[in-house]
Amino acid sequence: MVHSAYDAVELVADVPGHIEAVASHAGKLLVAVSDTEGFLWGSDCSLRIYSAPSPSSDGGGEIRWDGPYALERQEPRFWRRPPLAMEVSTSRDLLISLSEWVALHRLPGLETVAVVSSKTKGANVFAWDERRGFLAVGRQKRLTVFRLDSGREFVEVKEFGVPDILKSMAWCGDNICLGIRREYMIINSMTGALTEVFSSGRIAPPLVVPLPTGELILGKDNIGVFVDQNGKLIQDGRIIWSDTPASVVIHRPYAVARLPRHVEIRSLRAPNALVQTVVLRDVQKLVQTDNCILAALSNSVHGLLPVPIGAQIVQLTASGEFDEALALCKLLPPEDSNLRAAKESSIHIRYGHFLFDSGSYEEAMEQFSDSHVDITYVLSLYPSIVLPQTNIIGEHDKLLDMPELARESSDVTDEMESYSLQLHESDDKSPLEVKKMSHNALAALVKYLQKKRSGIIERATAEVTEEVVSGAVHHSLKLSEPYKPKKLSKKRAQTHTSSIAREMATVLDTSLLQALILTGQSSGAIELLKGLNYCDLKICEEFLKERSEYMVLLELYKSNEMHREALRLLNQLVEESKSEMENTDFNKKFNPQMILEYLRPLCRSDPMLVLESSLYVLERNPSETIQLFLSENVPADLVNSYLKQHAPNLQSTYLELMLSMNDTGINPNLQNELVQLYLSEVLDWYKILKEEGNWTERTYSPTRKKLISTLESNSGYNTDLLLKRLPQDALFEERAILYGKINQHLRALSLYVHKLQMPERAVAYCDRVYEEREQQPSKSNIYFNLLQIYLNPRKAEKEFEQKIIPVASQYSGIQKASATKLKGGRIGKKVVEIEGADDIRFSPSGTDSGRSDGDGDDVNDGGPIMLNEALELLSQRWDRINGAQALRLLPRDTKLQDLVSFLEPLLRNSSEHRRNYLVIKNLIFRANLQVKEDLYKRCQAVVKIDGDSTCSLCHKRVANSAFAIYPNGQTLVHFVCFKESQQIKAVRGANSVKRR
Repeated sequence: MVHSAYDAVELVADVPGHIEAVASHAGKLLVAVSDTEGFLWGSDCSLRIYSAPSPSSDGGGEIRWDGPYALERQEPRFWRRPPLAMEVSTSRDLLISLSEWVALHRLPGLETVAVVSSKTKGANVFAWDERRGFLAVGRQKRLTVFRLDSGREFVEVKEFGVPDILKSMAWCGDNICLGIRREYMIINSMTGALTEVFSSGRIAPPLVVPLPTGELILGKDNIGVFVDQNGKLIQDGRIIWSDTPASVVIHRPYAVARLPRHVEIRSLRAPNALVQTVVLRDVQKLVQTDNCILAALSNSVHGLLPVPIGAQIVQLTASGEFDEALALCKLLPPEDSNLRAAKESSIHIRYGHFLFDSGSYEEAMEQFSDSHVDITYVLSLYPSIVLPQTNIIGEHDKLLDMPELARESSDVTDEMESYSLQLHESDDKSPLEVKKMSHNALAALVKYLQKKRSGIIERATAEVTEEVVSGAVHHSLKLSEPYKPKKLSKKRAQTHTSSIAREMATVLDTSLLQALILTGQSSGAIELLKGLNYCDLKICEEFLKERSEYMVLLELYKSNEMHREALRLLNQLVEESKSEMENTDFNKKFNPQMILEYLRPLCRSDPMLVLESSLYVLERNPSETIQLFLSENVPADLVNSYLKQHAPNLQSTYLELMLSMNDTGINPNLQNELVQLYLSEVLDWYKILKEEGNWTERTYSPTRKKLISTLESNSGYNTDLLLKRLPQDALFEERAILYGKINQHLRALSLYVHKLQMPERAVAYCDRVYEEREQQPSKSNIYFNLLQIYLNPRKAEKEFEQKIIPVASQYSGIQKASATKLKGGRIGKKVVEIEGADDIRFSPSGTDSGRSDGDGDDVNDGGPIMLNEALELLSQRWDRINGAQALRLLPRDTKLQDLVSFLEPLLRNSSEHRRNYLVIKNLIFRANLQVKEDLYKRCQAVVKIDGDSTCSLCHKRVANSAFAIYPNGQTLVHFVCFKESQQIKAVRGANSVKRR
């Protein structure tokens, strides 16, 4: 880094004599001059004051170059000896000099203010603290600290002894850094505590240079080491000079060193690079002033005037030293904040292009981000990124509206236009574009866009919120003033919020999605689409289709609520995955399960769309699809009606799975629908077998098995409608089940016994009915009905036709009868009475003793009987059948031997019950006697009352008053006291109940 930071000009030339010291005050030069010949002989030294050729227009006190400075005043014999050091206190207008001793003069008149002759005579070095007004003077092996009191005299504060003669020193806070012999030490100005730092080197004497921040630069030969106020090293803080400096002054942001052959200028920023070399030989003194550096030669004074910061920035930018240029921007005056921002933006843009062309893409994006340039400009570096058309005006265009920034904005604009022309003129396959579109460049773009995204999305969201609120306010105003609708709408049109933030968000998200895909970050693109995004649908859709990024495309459709397009694409991908069986990755990626997962969140918001899109998976994964419908509570009636219309072959599958998965059962209408479907299929199958002559009642198809199972396990279907559809000469088992559902047990049992010839099914039917009604107070004599069918079939059929059929014609389903409270309740009661479900009277044998319809009638009227089946029923179910009724119903010629298995357990059970009843009777009788005996004993209790007997409540004598005795036979109370105590207890009990 080499540029012109200072311009060296000769301010004073041909000074008569030898220049011993130099300083400046109010724009004038103070030069201490000794006659060369007199100097050799120790004669006096004069002070010469030089001023600029023309007065300053702004009245400032800075050194400037308008021509050689001219002698304004001379004070001969100002010092008796040449001064060793001279310094001006600008804030106090004082000149502090060290010759024979320390002297203080008032400026500009040079009146003597104070002379410290006793304590400073023979001193060789001093250090002035401008902020606090403290002066440290080194004399031989003593260090004395003075304080300037009221600007008129020095007052001694402290004096300390040091190991050797002081050669250099400087203030650093409350401490003083001392250069003694070849070492540096830190001494506390209040306590005198001395701390060693490190050695100064082998060649040069100690050199202590204070920094404006309070830190120090300590010389060690040709190296300047940075330390803090306590002498501790600062990490990576060192300046390496080209030679050993004799002195160093600080003029931010540079350090200027006096070397034997030239003046060297280096940056204070790491790595402290060389800035400029000023060729001035035999420089005797370097002095820092407010605005420049004075270099005193033997008989001339040169000024190192700083080049304007803006010019230095231009030089550094042109030479590619962008970091240094940005650092110099911080030194621009605060009043030029706009200019400073424009310069920094221009430098960041140039720096970004430089880094981008050098392949440092991430660093380039950081520079573009710091420049606050629009993302559209950065995206112009990526030709393959397709951007949506917007009306966004870049920040660099806005700068043109500011006259004071016209120059800077034109530089920025020229820079942008030059790069834009390069991009447009470059060939599609040029190496530059290939380089820019490399993976690293796109990865850097992704990080840049992600960094910018939060702020842009936040502004876009705020813009949308503002529009919504504005629309709500407009709507409320429109409702409150119904007579001015046109005027309000016109005003609304004029105040429509711009969509700049949303357009910028659209550009960003669209570009970020493309960059993520191009860098292979499909998962990142999906995450982007899952959240709030402003991706341009058309551009992103085409981009994703070209690159076959179907997973991202599905998420794009989903984020834009284009569910039909997404499901259409998903079905297509699943079909293709089946055709490409060799591509296992593709097959695993797209499967019917993905369709189900996509449909899941739509079940509640758009069930019709779910039904339209679920036919594919319903055919291939019926159980999972039905489970989806059930878990997401899709209306079953809606699903059934849709399948009935568009996929009738899947209707029964849906209803079956729904019935099997739903533990609580399904809607009665759906049950009836399922049974009707089964019955239709069974009837078609029956007709085919009948025509072929292969039909028997014991022939079962899978559908008929399902029909029978459904009829037995459910009861929500319409039995009347099903009975009407059944043929009269077939499907007797189904008819028997239906009769059982409407409590026509006699007809159901007749079908099992005579039509189906399945006595075991009839017995099982009776068991089921008996167990279902076991908890009820009245039980129908269902087993007796079966006995009637066995032993008197014609009479049972005749009674059935007389009693059951008229009722069946009025029956409209058992669920309707139970739901009707008035009319239906009476009909149900009549049905129970007709069927013989009389109230049960418990007999000693524990069996039914109600009188049956067949009691006293002739048992056999000529019909065929099934005596063996009847005897087997009696022997197996003896405990559930009324023994007397059964015996009356049996034929008279029945042998007693055949009734042993029935009568033996019946009589044994009856005898056991009779014995138990006798035991219970005796126990109750004995308990009664015990209670009577206890009562008799208690009634015979004797209480002796004499003149000393007292009431246990009032403790007064009972005497001849009425009294009462508590059950324990010992507590004696007045009868009046007893009644009062009972009343008090009653009142307390009532109060406690109220509190509860």
